Amino acid sequence: MHVGSRENSSNGALAMYLLVDFLKGANDVNNMHGLLQKLKSRVSLSTQHEQEARVTKNSGTSAVSAAPSSSSSSSSSQRTTCPTKEQLPVVLSSASRWKRKYDVFVCHSSAHSDVEEATRLVSFLETSPRNLRCYLWQRDNCPGGAISTEFCQAMQNSHLRALLITPSFVQDDWCNYMMHQALAEGPMSNRMIPLIQNLSHSQYPQELKFYYYIDLSKNPEGYTFVNKTVLKYLEDLIKKEKILDCNVDRSGGGLDGEGMPQGDKITPESAGTSIPLDMKQERDKSLGDAC
Repeated sequence: MHVGSRENSSNGALAMYLLVDFLKGANDVNNMHGLLQKLKSRVSLSTQHEQEARVTKNSGTSAVSAAPSSSSSSSSSQRTTCPTKEQLPVVLSSASRWKRKYDVFVCHSSAHSDVEEATRLVSFLETSPRNLRCYLWQRDNCPGGAISTEFCQAMQNSHLRALLITPSFVQDDWCNYMMHQALAEGPMSNRMIPLIQNLSHSQYPQELKFYYYIDLSKNPEGYTFVNKTVLKYLEDLIKKEKILDCNVDRSGGGLDGEGMPQGDKITPESAGTSIPLDMKQERDKSLGDAC
C-alpha cells in the first residue's frame, strides 16, 4: 500500500512538474509573441516616420525649385506688361527738323468756324504718335508784338505752311497777305499745303491753281494726308542735306587754297627739274639772312 501510494505521488509530482513546465513554456511563447508584436509596431512606426520625412523633404525641394520659376514668370510677365517708351521716328528726331521752330504754320481766318477747324487740325497733328509742332496765331502770337512781324517770323521758322482756304479766308486781308508772303519766299515749292473747305471752284485763289490741294469737305482723312505730307517733306530734307554734306566733303577735303590736294602739289623737285648748285646756295643764303 505504501509502495503504491509513493508511486502515485511521484507520478503526480511529475505531472505537476510537466504542467508547470508547459505553462512556463506557454508563457514564454506569449512573451515572445508580444515582443515580436512590439518590434513589428516599432518598425512600422519608424518606416512611417521615414516616409513622412521623405514626403516633407520632396515637397520642400519642389517648392524651392518652383519658387524661381514663379519669380521668373512674374518677372517675365512684368517685362511684357511694362510699357516701353515710345520712340520718335528718325525724321522727327533729326537735326534738320530742329533747325526750325515749327513744323507746320497754320494760316486761317478769324471766322469762328475756321478757328475751330484749325484748332482741330493742330490738335490732331500735335497728338502722339504724330508729335508735330504747329503754329496757331491766336495761341502762339506774342502779346504786344506787331502782327506782320509775328506772322513773318513764324512763317520763316516753319518748314511747311498749311492754308485753310475757306470763303472767309479769301475775303480776309491778313490771310491774303500771308499767302502772298509764302509764295514770295518759295514760289512753286513743295512747302505749301492748300486745304479747302466749303469752297467753290470759282472762289479758289488763282495764285494757287498749280498746287495740289486737300478738300477737307470731301476727304475724311484730310488730316492724315497733312501728316504724311509733313513727314515726306522732312524725309526729303534729310536726304538732300546728306547729299550736300557728301559733296562738300568730296570737294573740300584735303584741298589747299587753290583747290589742289596738298599732297599732290607740284614742286620743281617733284616735277623732275634740277636747280643749279649756285642758285641753290644763293637761295639758302638769302633764307639764312632773312632768318
